[in-house]
Amino acid sequence: MPQKQGQAEVARGSALEVLWVFLVLGLTSFGGPVAHLGYFRQAFVIRRRWLDEATYADLVALGQFLPGPASSQVGFAIGLSRAGWWGGLAAWCGFTLPSALLLLAFAYFATSFHGVAATSALHGLKLVAVAVVAQAVWGMARTLTPDARRIAIAAGGALIVLFVSGAVGQIAAILFGGVTGILLCRKMFAPVTGQIGPSISPTLGAALLAVFALLLLGLPLAASQSHGLAVFEAFYRSGALVFGGGHVVLPLLHDAVVTPGWVSPESFLAGYGAAQAVPGPLFAVASYLGASLTLGPGGVVGAVVALVGIFLPGLLIMAGALPFWDRFRTGVNAQAVMRGVNAAVAGLLAAALYDPLWKNAILDWTDLALALAGFLLLTIARMPPLLVVVATTIAAVAVAMAA
Repeated sequence: MPQKQGQAEVARGSALEVLWVFLVLGLTSFGGPVAHLGYFRQAFVIRRRWLDEATYADLVALGQFLPGPASSQVGFAIGLSRAGWWGGLAAWCGFTLPSALLLLAFAYFATSFHGVAATSALHGLKLVAVAVVAQAVWGMARTLTPDARRIAIAAGGALIVLFVSGAVGQIAAILFGGVTGILLCRKMFAPVTGQIGPSISPTLGAALLAVFALLLLGLPLAASQSHGLAVFEAFYRSGALVFGGGHVVLPLLHDAVVTPGWVSPESFLAGYGAAQAVPGPLFAVASYLGASLTLGPGGVVGAVVALVGIFLPGLLIMAGALPFWDRFRTGVNAQAVMRGVNAAVAGLLAAALYDPLWKNAILDWTDLALALAGFLLLTIARMPPLLVVVATTIAAVAVAMAA
């Protein structure tokens, strides 16, 4: 039977099969994007052989190259190749909904927190966020800035976002990284091997990329028509402009919901800390933030709007880029741009560690000690993030009760 335009090239399984496998992963995948990609490799390359090692490596490279949540994008592509468009949707739902529902429940539960123990527990979650982002900065710096040129690019990106607030600073830092990457990183070219094999026609891929761009440019114009559209636009912009995924979305989300006064800084950091305690993608924190909105939809409706808004751009651009990735990634300029962008992203996250995390969570020497202890548990003891969340929260409550 001839393949229809835009249909997945190989649909060897069912969407229900994909949903079940990703639901198990969504319930058990702790540790952030890098750990998620390790779980995926074990589940789909080693155990089930849904794709080979080279194809998986290429999908991971594409997920790292594009803006958006890398692990969710790779999972979506795997589901797409396994069971077509319904398989891609099933993969996203199975991997995302467990953490989204847990964080939605936390949004309702957090509003009932009262007393010293409750407020101290929420403060402990803020300290966890400091420790986890510090770990991310450390890991990204070692990987993405291994030489003096890329350290300089990272420092420049950090200075830009510290002195230019909002989305303008984020975009300027990324553009700075891309331009300086071409100037400084062209000699770092490395040949690539393997082929993804396009599962979507180039025509449909181009159309999906056009939809991604039209929404990014058009939603700000439509946002003035209703607060619901404004919320969707804010989360769509956050998902569309974040390179590196995971913790790098922190400053974008902060500017999207805290700066306009939709979510308080305390509530934002508490939700971000709680997101470290659940499995699945960190972008699911949008469910908590959408439910916590003080203006606009809020509740379950707000959670759905925020969740769809933040994930949609990453899925659109992943599906749209698949037909073109093999040719593009071999270019000298493309590799140089991404090396520069990745270095700038490391600097951007380092700036976010200072503002808003450090400025809002570290209030005294006790807070510094607890955050440092959490960082050492993550980096040296290699304790699972869930246990660090529990330990730091209990320690914050104990310190407050003893005072």
